[in-house]
Amino acid sequence: MTAVAAKPAAGSAMNPMAMGVGVILLLIILAIAYELAPGIGLMALIGIIIGGVLIGFGVHFVPVGGAPAAMGQAPGIATGVAMLAAGAGLAGLFGGAWAAGEGTLVAVVTGGVGGGLMMAITCMMVNFVYVFGMGIPAASGKVAKDPITGDTQAEYKSQGTEGHGLPFVSFVGGVTGGILGGAGGTLIYIMLLNLYTANLPGIMQVTAAQVAPIAVSMAGIFAVGLFLVNAVLTAYNITGTIEGPHDPKFKRWPRAIVASAVASALCGLIAVLIVVV
Repeated sequence: MTAVAAKPAAGSAMNPMAMGVGVILLLIILAIAYELAPGIGLMALIGIIIGGVLIGFGVHFVPVGGAPAAMGQAPGIATGVAMLAAGAGLAGLFGGAWAAGEGTLVAVVTGGVGGGLMMAITCMMVNFVYVFGMGIPAASGKVAKDPITGDTQAEYKSQGTEGHGLPFVSFVGGVTGGILGGAGGTLIYIMLLNLYTANLPGIMQVTAAQVAPIAVSMAGIFAVGLFLVNAVLTAYNITGTIEGPHDPKFKRWPRAIVASAVASALCGLIAVLIVVV
């Protein structure tokens, strides 16, 4: 019975040594970029790291219930962490890409709005299905009261479940995660687009207008890839389901920040060096 009753504790504690190694690796990668790709290359890598950190942090806000949510036995959206985060981030990335010509700030804000809007619509439709399709209210199993509205949860939670639907705090968390993910993905895209637009004409001996489609394609491919890398890393950090910022698993975010920064730095270094070295 011990094995049955045991509660998984994977990832519940921080490992200072592992996080220290991650910080050292990050500094080494930045030093390599400083030596091999100073100037615009280094700035692009820093932007990529910041974008990756925004993605990794934002994923922790997204309410994910997995298979239990599909049966009304857990709060959140009935899908996996990586899939939902990627959907929100890519929606923001596509939105931000359309505003790339308006400047970095406008594009990043547009990407954030796109990601947040996608999550807002998704969360709203999920609650429609729960309430009108399954006949159950939104209730959290992690807190006695909604941290934002103060509404009590216990009287609405069905016995034998961890809750169901999307409480208001989870809805707000989902939109927040979508904004951060969309903004982070767009920032990565813009940094790479600026780098490729500046360097590819000289490498390929063509005009800026001729190289524009190639620069857009390369930046988009790397931005999507980096988003998926960070989404999957954070999914492993969460290990299963999460209700949002009020969930105890949310406290694991510092480890995900370090992992996302290192992974983004390594992948970003490759994306930068292909047009610099």
